[in-house]
Amino acid sequence: MSANSLLSLTRLRLFATSTYGRTGVDDVFGRIQACGYAKKPAAKGKGKGMVKDAPKGPEVCKDPVKLTSHAMGVNIYKQGQDTPLQPPHQYPDWLFQIDLGPPKKLQDLDPESREYWKLLRKENMWRFNRLHKGKKL
Repeated sequence: MSANSLLSLTRLRLFATSTYGRTGVDDVFGRIQACGYAKKPAAKGKGKGMVKDAPKGPEVCKDPVKLTSHAMGVNIYKQGQDTPLQPPHQYPDWLFQIDLGPPKKLQDLDPESREYWKLLRKENMWRFNRLHKGKKL
C-alpha cells in the first residue's frame, strides 16, 4: 500500500470513529464483534451428548401376599410400614357401592338427572373450546 492510501484510510477511520462511535467503526470496517453473552453451563459427565437420567419414582411392590393384606402407597411418611387392611365389615357400606367402571355416556343417563345435565354442560364446553381453538377474540 502506498503512503497516500494508508493516510486516507487512517483519516476515514478517525472520521468514522468521531461520527459513529467505536462500535460503528467496527461495523463500517467489516469486523465482527464477539457477543459477551454468558456461556452455557457445561454438562457434568463424560461427553457433550450425555443423556440425563429420568427421575425415579417409588419402588413397585410385586409380592401378591403383601398386596392383598396391606394398603400399598397409603403411608405418606418416609418411615413406617404400609397400613394393613381390615376385614370388610369394618368399612362403611358405601365404599363397596362405588362405581369403578368407565364413565357413563350421555345417551345412557336419564335426562331428568343432575349427572345428565352436568355431563351435557361439560361436553358443550369441550366442543366450544375445540371450535374456538386458535381463534383470537
